[in-house]
Amino acid sequence: MGIEQRFNVPFIAAMALKEKQIQQNYRPIIAVHKWFARRPGTLFRGLMLAEFGDDDLERLFFESNDFSGLQIADPFMGGGTPLIEANRLGCDVIGYDVNPMATWIVREEIQGLDLKCYQQAAAELVSTLRSQVGAYYRTSCPLYGDTDVPVKSFLWVKVLTCDACGFTFDLFPGYLLAEDRRHPRTVVVCHQCGALNEVAQRRDPGRCRTCDVVLSIAGPARRGRCICPRCGSVNSYPGQRRAPLSHRLFAIEYYNPKRKQIHKGRFFKKPDPEDLARIEAAYEHWRRVNKCFVPDESIPPGDETSRLHRWGYTRYRQMFNSRQLLGLELSCRLIADIPDERIRAALATNLSDLLRYQNMLCRYDTMALKSLDVFSIHGFPVSLVQCESNLLGIINGSGANVGSGGWWNIVQKYIKAKRYCEAPFEIRSEGRRKVRVPINGEWIGDCLNTTHRNVAIHCANSAQVALPAGTLDAVFTDPPYFGNVQYGELMDFCYVWLRRLVPSGTEGFHQPSTRSTGELTGNVTQLRGLEHFAEGLASVYSRMAEALKPEAPLVFTYHHNKLDAYCAVGVAVLDAGFACSTVLPCPAEMGGSIHIHGTASSIVDTIFICRNPKVRRVEQLPATLTDLVAVVAHDLSQLNTAGRTATHGDARCVVFGHLTRVAVEQLRSDWNRSATTAEKLSHLRKRMVALGDVDALARQAVDASCKPKPPAPTAPSVREAVGTIS
Repeated sequence: MGIEQRFNVPFIAAMALKEKQIQQNYRPIIAVHKWFARRPGTLFRGLMLAEFGDDDLERLFFESNDFSGLQIADPFMGGGTPLIEANRLGCDVIGYDVNPMATWIVREEIQGLDLKCYQQAAAELVSTLRSQVGAYYRTSCPLYGDTDVPVKSFLWVKVLTCDACGFTFDLFPGYLLAEDRRHPRTVVVCHQCGALNEVAQRRDPGRCRTCDVVLSIAGPARRGRCICPRCGSVNSYPGQRRAPLSHRLFAIEYYNPKRKQIHKGRFFKKPDPEDLARIEAAYEHWRRVNKCFVPDESIPPGDETSRLHRWGYTRYRQMFNSRQLLGLELSCRLIADIPDERIRAALATNLSDLLRYQNMLCRYDTMALKSLDVFSIHGFPVSLVQCESNLLGIINGSGANVGSGGWWNIVQKYIKAKRYCEAPFEIRSEGRRKVRVPINGEWIGDCLNTTHRNVAIHCANSAQVALPAGTLDAVFTDPPYFGNVQYGELMDFCYVWLRRLVPSGTEGFHQPSTRSTGELTGNVTQLRGLEHFAEGLASVYSRMAEALKPEAPLVFTYHHNKLDAYCAVGVAVLDAGFACSTVLPCPAEMGGSIHIHGTASSIVDTIFICRNPKVRRVEQLPATLTDLVAVVAHDLSQLNTAGRTATHGDARCVVFGHLTRVAVEQLRSDWNRSATTAEKLSHLRKRMVALGDVDALARQAVDASCKPKPPAPTAPSVREAVGTIS
């Protein structure tokens, strides 16, 4: 028995779909620090319970389980989801990642913390910051005449100086500030006088109530061009700039606690002279401060960072305005002075996570009326309108956070994360109700009372580590997906700050950058292509194969929308001497994720279960194309039962998974590990292409999954299957 027999696709897929819609509610631990493309914790919990449990998966899922004595490894730990789930089940865990930020984050997630001491230190930090810079985050309310109310967000627009006449003008792509979904009316900025107008109809906003000009939704800046309003010359941006464009404050969203109960909607205003004076005061304050912690590192070229270079950003500190730099510098000083190393590390982690909201690349969501953090699309988006959040955060009368992006927001999420470690839970759906189910007896950490668990987290290339042969009970991992996210380039944004706060000698933090030649993401700038990816993946899987016990599985998730990326997976599996005992589908992304919304990408991963074929015989491969379509259609129908109506992109990924499995089995007996990587990739590609057209198979499978199902035929054995599908 094991995953192949016990895994329940509809149950786990349904759980994963719900989790990914609001992951922090299901797995609060992810709020310790931002990481990218985290897979659902429910998925890996389900996989581990299916492999090591001895009962029905759905029952085990909501009960306490203890697999102490088992040793689980993750060679690509990233944000640590597989390790956290294994640790929670009592396993000893070993994790590796070439990125020192990943190493730091996973340690912070698992390592214990005195929450009472942490909360006291965090409260003192925010209180001190408020006395130092709090005045710069206040404004007055023109609607009710109240003074000294907190600002939620400052909204800035980039400005450009005309090449022809020297006039400086705004680069508004549009004048819509707020939609009428979470605010009673649509808010439009007047292009003539800058007044904020609340209008009834977006299509016909009417005239400005201040200067009577006809309002416009569309702005003048588009497709890298903008006409100078003074001389009519066409100016282009960004070009190859030597310095970033400047910004002008054009709007403020604030919070008025006295009037919230009687006021409908949000509070917006055009900046007044006092607001502009506060900006100048913050700038002067920053100018006088001795800079100790603000990084001065240059931004290296890269697939993502080259975009920053085009906009004139050459150093990381240029992505922050003076008020942000001031608050972050003072925050670092307060953290560095904390004597308790564990508390200091926790608050340093908080500051690193805070950075994604405290920068001048954040955008304002006109529908949700909130700041979008810099990593919301897994890149460095440089837009024309920026959102600066209140550094401190705002707490309302009931103790809840108002808005996002401030210190209090980060601290409160961190507290919830660490409380979850002490008392993890699952969420069961009962009709429309979601019931939190405590899982008493499980916990996340390295020590609880007198119970200790072995937790080994290392910043290292897992292809080069030495693990004793036959000691691992399983490898569960979520490897890089070849070229999807440039982890090193993005994490440097936080790393250049965090490395000034971590203790001397912290593993991996001697490096000037988190970027590594051992990264397996494709990268044009670093000349890392498919062969590099295949070779690196094969080296890691081969090292894990040596360390696994004879019957132990290597389990990994994967999805990509190109065949070649699966060829690399096939090469890695074959080089490691594995066979794919089965492949399973499971949703692993949120359907509305900003970075995939509107693309042909899938939210469905293929889960590859790989084992030593000398110990466990592989069964049930599809023998014909008709059988292959039926197998894929069955997977899609299981996803449909779980609540995911499969798209063509989903079907393609499921097809790719099954094609990879069949190709691996057909090539396994004659596989030549000494061939060149190019030759191996070619063998996989030819075999997979020969098996059938992916798009045609996907379309047929989607159609078949929507029809009533006849009884499924008994699948043939491998010996019957090999050679019959073509």
